[in-house]
Amino acid sequence: MVFKVKISTIYYCSLERAFKTPMLCDVSKVHSGFGMMPRVTHCTGDEHWGKPGFSKKVFVAKSWTQKGGFASVDKVLERVENKYWKIEVSDFQSWMLGFYKFTGEWQTTELEPGKILVEYTYALYANNALLYPLNWLFAKVFWKIYMKKVLENIRKMINEKEPYLYE
Repeated sequence: MVFKVKISTIYYCSLERAFKTPMLCDVSKVHSGFGMMPRVTHCTGDEHWGKPGFSKKVFVAKSWTQKGGFASVDKVLERVENKYWKIEVSDFQSWMLGFYKFTGEWQTTELEPGKILVEYTYALYANNALLYPLNWLFAKVFWKIYMKKVLENIRKMINEKEPYLYE
């Protein structure tokens, strides 16, 4: 079963900045932790990050749900410059409520110069019917709140002109 969550916001910046910041800046500032989600500490194997087909290993801090260390693999599935990203998060190293992968989509649309609409979508994939009610609740409540926090972290990074770490 697939559980989808979509939110949107407006960023006041260049189209390039709204497109690149969430994927090409320091991910530890994007995913700073919240509730059961541990904060990201760093990544390895990321020499080609940002290019379709390439991946990176994501490491997290210790939390009440995870022991810390290597947590998952992020992979760029699609990149359409200044328009669209699609990534996959998989190979979870701890139990994730029965989810086996997530796909995230980041779409940017320039409404006018300096005013960018961002549509942020996550699909959470699960395959244990007994957990579907819990999966639905997690996706529609917790994950949606978490996504809003991520959008605000990115807004801060945009406003502070966070440098890109990747091309």
